[in-house]
Amino acid sequence: MGAQPVADFCSEIETYLCRKNDGHLIRVTGPSFELVSSWAAEGIPLKVAYAGIDRYFERYYRKGPRRRPVRIDFCDADVRDAFDEWRRAVGVVHAPARVSTGNDEDGEDAGEWSSRTTRGPSLPAHLERVVLRLTSARASGRLGDAFDDIIDRVSRELDGARAETRGVRGDARQALIARLAALDAELMAAARASMDEAAVEELTRGAADELASFRQRMPADAFARALDGAFMRLVRERFNLPTIAFA
Repeated sequence: MGAQPVADFCSEIETYLCRKNDGHLIRVTGPSFELVSSWAAEGIPLKVAYAGIDRYFERYYRKGPRRRPVRIDFCDADVRDAFDEWRRAVGVVHAPARVSTGNDEDGEDAGEWSSRTTRGPSLPAHLERVVLRLTSARASGRLGDAFDDIIDRVSRELDGARAETRGVRGDARQALIARLAALDAELMAAARASMDEAAVEELTRGAADELASFRQRMPADAFARALDGAFMRLVRERFNLPTIAFA
């Protein structure tokens, strides 16, 4: 499947924004159309753009009752942050995201907010989040009984790491980070092995759709690696699994 036409991409974004605004239609026209067209030109998948829009709305709702419908321009920094995270997870090499200099509806500079929040959590905070996400993944019911043993073992190792991590430095820290990467690979391999052929085909198609706009931009070997990365990201999403590896 080829890349989605720009007009269709903008129409889908407009429809999604309308739903997020409780049915209030804010047209994606003029400068807003140019902005969203640039997302399409850069290859931002629709689902990734939706995730960025969701982030903006979640932050907006936390500020209290909504005062007026959100324009798509306000979501630019969040969409680009979501895209940056997606391409790192998938392995797509891409130019650094353009930082928005526009203000959102509360007068906050969206570009400044983006640059302030791109730093990842500390290693102790990362481990705490991973343990919580593993517990949530098990409670969600998406994981079968076959996952119980590996989740128990991974959780025990992570609990031990949390007790030591604040004092871990140098080679010991690097060894811990390497172990986290190995645990992540083991958990993902178990998730992949638990899927039937129909599920694998479904996620393979989804990965190909996400990367459609990059097919002509990348060497074949790089695209194959990115396709595998996109597939595994969708596996992680399907089972609600955290990323144990620490970058």
